[in-house]
Amino acid sequence: MRRTLTTALATALALLLSAPAAAETLLIGNKGEDTLSLVALASGEELARLPTGKMPHEIAVSPDGQQAAVVAYGGTTIDVFDVAARAKVKTIDLSPNQRPHGLLWLADGRMIATTEGSQSVAVVAPDGKVTSIATGQQGSHMVVVAPDNRTAYVANIGSGTVSVLDLNAGTKLRDLAVGGRPEGLALAKGGRELWVGDLAAARVSVWDVATGGRVAEQPVDPVAIRVLASPDGRLIATSNIGAGTISLFDAETRAPVRTIQVSEGDAARQVTLLFSPDSKRLYAAETGVDKVAEIEVASGTVLRRIAAGKQGDGLAIAP
Repeated sequence: MRRTLTTALATALALLLSAPAAAETLLIGNKGEDTLSLVALASGEELARLPTGKMPHEIAVSPDGQQAAVVAYGGTTIDVFDVAARAKVKTIDLSPNQRPHGLLWLADGRMIATTEGSQSVAVVAPDGKVTSIATGQQGSHMVVVAPDNRTAYVANIGSGTVSVLDLNAGTKLRDLAVGGRPEGLALAKGGRELWVGDLAAARVSVWDVATGGRVAEQPVDPVAIRVLASPDGRLIATSNIGAGTISLFDAETRAPVRTIQVSEGDAARQVTLLFSPDSKRLYAAETGVDKVAEIEVASGTVLRRIAAGKQGDGLAIAP
């Protein structure tokens, strides 16, 4: 009996430590209905569903955690919301930049948005001033920024390249010819390596950013539509649309760790991935069934599914 009680207490403690913090809010961009869902992460209860611009997609949370920005992939704007007040604060017009998709809110207050309709990246200063950097490439879709907040990498699906930008100088430095149809990308090893997914091949490739050379390649099945680094820097995750799986890799050794079965094949249309801030949980947007799967990273177990709006895709967590 004592052993059973000890095991039960240990299990309960583990679940408690891995559970979402009570105040965390899960933000979901519902691209099929032009809304933003705000969900209490601890309970899974939807707190509000707010209107957005056309086809909301990627979401970024402000450095202080109080606001969330949502791109309108079907337009030219970014909506900014007060998370606690559950209200829109303002709309930023990025024109002449068009079709914003990938979005980051940097620690220095700048927002970086890929604007693939104009083959550019829009940079929004803290004072609201909008500038742009031309990629000159087709399908500039996703973006990651190095820890220095200066060097950005943009995946260009149609051109088979990754553009390297200097955000401070406002210039493009070069294009890496990664081949295929690159979309998802992530930085590892403190920004020294770039992981790139390929919509045209069952692979994720790894590139040395200093030399621009490919240093490794790992298989995924069938393709990785998103690539994501864990906040603690230990793991790289890929969202394998079509299979409903997540592949985990060791960011240091590049070796496969495990494949997690999340969805039942292609029907769920699994796209966006999000790590919890403590790297213990993963969230996968199942856009085909209007849900978000919550996964325990250590065990690969799907803990629950959270209801989203129509074609919920973009994800973020506000503290």
